[in-house]
Amino acid sequence: MACALLACVLWTIAAIPVAGAQEIEPRSYSNAPVGVNFLIAGYGYTQGGFPTDTGLPITDPKLDTSNMVFAYARSLELWGKSAKFDAIVPYTWLSGTAIYNGQPVERVVNGTGDPLFRVSINFYGAPPLTLKEFSSYEQDLIVGASLQVSPPWGQYDDERVVNIGTNRWRFKPEFGVSKAFGPWTLEGAAAVTLFTDNKDFYGGNTRAQDPLYSVQGHVIYSFRNGVWASADGTWFGGGRTTLNGELRNDLQQNSRIGATLAFPVDRYNSVKFAASSGVSARTGNSFDLIAVAWQHRWGDGL
Repeated sequence: MACALLACVLWTIAAIPVAGAQEIEPRSYSNAPVGVNFLIAGYGYTQGGFPTDTGLPITDPKLDTSNMVFAYARSLELWGKSAKFDAIVPYTWLSGTAIYNGQPVERVVNGTGDPLFRVSINFYGAPPLTLKEFSSYEQDLIVGASLQVSPPWGQYDDERVVNIGTNRWRFKPEFGVSKAFGPWTLEGAAAVTLFTDNKDFYGGNTRAQDPLYSVQGHVIYSFRNGVWASADGTWFGGGRTTLNGELRNDLQQNSRIGATLAFPVDRYNSVKFAASSGVSARTGNSFDLIAVAWQHRWGDGL
């Protein structure tokens, strides 16, 4: 039981969100003791397509990004339910080329990306517990939901097609389920990402985007020493855009697969490795990602 407690406390929250609706994030709805804080620093590298906005009107993207991610999270009790809050700030270095309206464009830029703020709550199967109470908790079925909000605070230049920030708000409600079978856990989540209009896209144009629908699934195995590993996959579709009211032929129907490995360093620190790749892509989703994150936690008597 001590190892199960360690695994849950260490890796309740440790994502590297590089790609909006394309995120592959296992253990989003696992339980954690109320009052535990998490400080996370991560690095992710992508090569190929454009990871932060697959709906951009570009083709043949050959872009590399290096992404630093800094995050803070805290487990909470809301309305008698276990909950979490997290705030994530990415910083990206981007370089490469793409085709826009038949013409090659080149971009080299660095800056902060749009931050992400999320509140999640478990409605069933994950009661709010102190660290002492959590030592006897065993997961069965967890049902939860979350809302992620991303304001347009990242680097943006209206004279460039490719930017790190998106110059629009993004809202992502999600519903998730997690079911444990001994050391195995099966997880699934369904979400929709809603966008406001970018009214200053590339020289004052207005760019709008339909909702982007996504599902993801994970098969997770937890070892007795607190290490866990998962096989991950996601599909996302929709998100067709208009430019000044003209509908574009950029309906998304993309999928990705990946894997995650996490292990504790000590009671307060842990490390996670992740990798993913595009399997099928109707738009610029054909990029590869490798990432590593370090997590430190404190609070509630740890």
